[in-house]
Amino acid sequence: MLQLPPRPVSRLKRSVVSPETFHGLVPAKPPRRRVDARRHRGPAPPHLAADWTRAGRGPHPVRDVNAPAPTTPAAPPPTPPATPPTPTTPPGPPPTPAAAASPTDPLAARARLAWMIVAGAIAALAALVVAWIVMPGLPLGLPVALALAAVAGAAAFARRSVEQRQAGTREEVENFARILQGFSRAVSPDAIVDAIMGDLGPGTEADHLVVVRRRPGAPILDATLIPTRPGAPRAETVLPAVDLDDPGGAPLERIAVRVRRAFGLTNVVAAPLTAHGELLGAILVSRRRADPWSDSARRLLDAAATEASAALARTETHRATEAAATTDALTGLPNRRYFEEYVDLLGRGRRSDDAVGILMVDVDRFKLLNDRHGHATGDIVLRAVARTIGAAVRDVDLPARYGGEEFVILLRNPSRAVALEVGERIREAVERIDLHAVGVEKVTVSVGAAVGEGGTDRVPELVEAADRALYRAKRFGRNRVEPA
Repeated sequence: MLQLPPRPVSRLKRSVVSPETFHGLVPAKPPRRRVDARRHRGPAPPHLAADWTRAGRGPHPVRDVNAPAPTTPAAPPPTPPATPPTPTTPPGPPPTPAAAASPTDPLAARARLAWMIVAGAIAALAALVVAWIVMPGLPLGLPVALALAAVAGAAAFARRSVEQRQAGTREEVENFARILQGFSRAVSPDAIVDAIMGDLGPGTEADHLVVVRRRPGAPILDATLIPTRPGAPRAETVLPAVDLDDPGGAPLERIAVRVRRAFGLTNVVAAPLTAHGELLGAILVSRRRADPWSDSARRLLDAAATEASAALARTETHRATEAAATTDALTGLPNRRYFEEYVDLLGRGRRSDDAVGILMVDVDRFKLLNDRHGHATGDIVLRAVARTIGAAVRDVDLPARYGGEEFVILLRNPSRAVALEVGERIREAVERIDLHAVGVEKVTVSVGAAVGEGGTDRVPELVEAADRALYRAKRFGRNRVEPA
């Protein structure tokens, strides 16, 4: 099957939203109980810790979004305070604990226990030595031997725990290095998703991965469920982008709640995808076991989300650069470079029965219009003609700005009569353009048409034939369609 390059995006529309929109607004401060976040040098007070996190102060932590915050038993009503009550937070999902509240690493706990045993055994041995010095006649051979054995065993246990922890750290670093290698080779969002799937699942011991990202130019989010079990199919769904844009509440938790409901997941941990200060989506990991996530899994998820955010920003910049290189900045149509690349690719994969038509369109007396009304008005006329041409052709056809006031249209599988009909439709539509607001009475175009009867005709030769027909239309009075 012939694979043709996609038509370039004429305008990349991006909504510019402040960071407060994505991370929540800073709640109003109490009238008297004032804590200035800019002057506060220590950790955030308990009553403002969650609000500072949503307001964008500090990095976005990995969030555990499995269940609402536990409720505490009702207490007797307190006595009225002397100061006015603190304003309540806006309605929304309850804040979830951050990664700092995650359980202790079991390997670290084992290492600490081993060193505590070593310290205790050494202290006991020191006490026996002191007792022997004070009372030389005490029979301390067996206690000393037991203390030495305890020290040796505890030291061996501590060494094994340290080796296991180092092995876990080494595996974590290797997983992160593999993820970085995958991101460095990724040049598209789909390749980034594949890189995430490769090593994040085994590194976090997750059963499912979910990547949620904003679809360019659309108010929706694409959510892709990736099972870590080999051979299991992926699943996709769409979510409303209001979860990212809604200033009320934490967007990461809202996305996680929708993902859990859409795919039926449990025990979910999420990390945000950000680029240029904007929240683009999230990475979520899930597993069926109810045991808490380890610190290494959370660190790997957070690092993968950070690198994936940078990779997505890089691919978006790359796509914007490609679009700018193949799009005419004035009219928004593909430029001549893109048209010639498209024609070259079409010529290499063209079948013998694949007919091609070329229309060359030129604005009549455009130089006189520029001299009389100015170049700014001429730009308005060119944009209006480009919009008219784009609306008059099919989606499978390719209109492009060829240069100056000249346009070219590649028609797929037209007959000679169809090509002339499309040219006439363009001519009539341009003639009906209302430009009285800029002082232009009327704009007309001349059209030259050439159609190849089969795959033997080369497209560059058809372009030359249509160009010669265009100049005949100019000589015969302009504002007409002339066949080759």
